[in-house]
Amino acid sequence: MLNIKMLKPYYVKEDKRFIRVVLAYQYFSLFIDEELYQFIPMESREIIYDRESKRIHNVFDIFVFQRGKRTVYVSVADLLKLPDFLTHLHSIIMPFDTEKKEVIKVEESQMEEIIVELEKENLRRLIDGALDDHDMNRFKELTDKWNEIYA
Repeated sequence: MLNIKMLKPYYVKEDKRFIRVVLAYQYFSLFIDEELYQFIPMESREIIYDRESKRIHNVFDIFVFQRGKRTVYVSVADLLKLPDFLTHLHSIIMPFDTEKKEVIKVEESQMEEIIVELEKENLRRLIDGALDDHDMNRFKELTDKWNEIYA
């Protein structure tokens, strides 16, 4: 299981079409099966955001992570499946993507659904955190709450 520990850009470079988030050692790390791996800039070292399509341009690029002598290769496409990665990446790119945003009207019923999903996702994160911390009392309390609400 992949979890982002830290994602900070070494620097951000922008031009008319792309925003390039350049990564470096010590600025990007993740947990793979509860072990911390550090990014090493061997293959790819940047995430390229296309301002026109609002998508990541280099989804097939590979990032290399290392822990001791063990090396793991992770594609940008795999990282994009992680909500934490998307949250970090969005917070990095957002100040540079200054194009005028379109305001979306959301009906009250849709807002309720969104809030329920966000609360559900938050409870999942809290349960994962309790597992990561090996806090069985908190884990039991949170899973009981999950079962009470969603089961």
